[in-house]
Amino acid sequence: MDNAVAEIAKKARVASRQLAIATRGMKDAGLYAMAEALVDMDAMILQANKDDVEKGKENGLTPGLIDRLTLTSERIRQISQALKDLASLPDPVGEVLRGSTLPNGLRLRQLAVPMGVVGMIYEARPNVTVDAAGLGLKSGNAVILRGGSAALESNMAIVSVLSEALESVGLPADAVQSIDTLGREGSVALMRARGLVDVLVPRGGAGLIQTVVKEAQVPVIETGVGNCHIYVDRDVDQDQALRIVVNSKTQRNSVCNAAETLLVHREQAATFLPSVVRALVDKGVTVHADDETLSVVGKMPGVVAAIDDDWATEYLGPEMAVGVVPDIDAAIAHIGTWSSGHTEAICTTSLAASEKFTSEVDSAVVNINASTRFTDGGEFGLGAEIGISTQKLHARGPMGLGELTTTKWIVMGDGQIRE
Repeated sequence: MDNAVAEIAKKARVASRQLAIATRGMKDAGLYAMAEALVDMDAMILQANKDDVEKGKENGLTPGLIDRLTLTSERIRQISQALKDLASLPDPVGEVLRGSTLPNGLRLRQLAVPMGVVGMIYEARPNVTVDAAGLGLKSGNAVILRGGSAALESNMAIVSVLSEALESVGLPADAVQSIDTLGREGSVALMRARGLVDVLVPRGGAGLIQTVVKEAQVPVIETGVGNCHIYVDRDVDQDQALRIVVNSKTQRNSVCNAAETLLVHREQAATFLPSVVRALVDKGVTVHADDETLSVVGKMPGVVAAIDDDWATEYLGPEMAVGVVPDIDAAIAHIGTWSSGHTEAICTTSLAASEKFTSEVDSAVVNINASTRFTDGGEFGLGAEIGISTQKLHARGPMGLGELTTTKWIVMGDGQIRE
């Protein structure tokens, strides 16, 4: 198995060297070719996806995972458009990040350059296959993808379409490869492919991410689960806060930037909690309420008593933990204890409270009076994302084109030697 992955990685290395010197025009042509091919071949992709979804339901996948797995013609069009949006963005390769001339006359430049070969391990997300391929191409990287058994047929169909599209415009088909048919053993071999794969990005549940972080011998950029919080402050526009909370939880509840916990300042609890809990329940959300919340809202269908595990849970579905805190310090302390470091939001009309919250909450993204659902590469104007990084080395937050580059120093001399 190691040999099979090694051969794929060697092909990816050759392809990455071609991409590293490709012009922006060549890469953008590849993005458009892939985008058009996805739409042209949507019937074939949707049939493969239908097979995956049926198997997923038979195997007991959660509704959240089924939603992530499912493709429709509209979703394929959206994925296709994301590739075209990438083409409109500046090419990150070759950007001069720093430069100077030393006293001895040496001229220094630090340039952005591709990583080389990027591996991805993810679960039940065929759209990630396209995002990874597009971001990899635009940033000059070849990608090796392991999308999991749940999306096997979908990913194989998509990779075939994308590879043929690249080849049709003179780019290497091996710039996008899958190891899905190699199963779990292929994943392990990819984690061990140090020297063949430059960086590995896991994207999925906590179990998958921690397995990759612990077992990989390849450098890993850790993406995190999304136990995201909203804190409703003492000074707040309740109507605005209500809209933000409901949107953060229900606009799409199966994704990592959906809010999972709501914290409400005690002085707002009596007036805000009844309306927000009712709004959430009306949207089909089960509310896991702490004792103070239960005392305010009383017995209500769709409301259950919270337990400690609820504060640590990324539900990825129509459930939300709701609690009352005495002040903003308690909210920040709660978030510090339970958050996964993904996205937190504060609803407040107080400048002092917003500044305190953004300064003291240590997460990749902190929102003021805005839905957590905006933590997304496309929404941030990055075109797409390869994941949301919750670590602090090299990349943090939505990972777009810039995060898939590293740097190279160019030193220009005129015969200087070191004494």
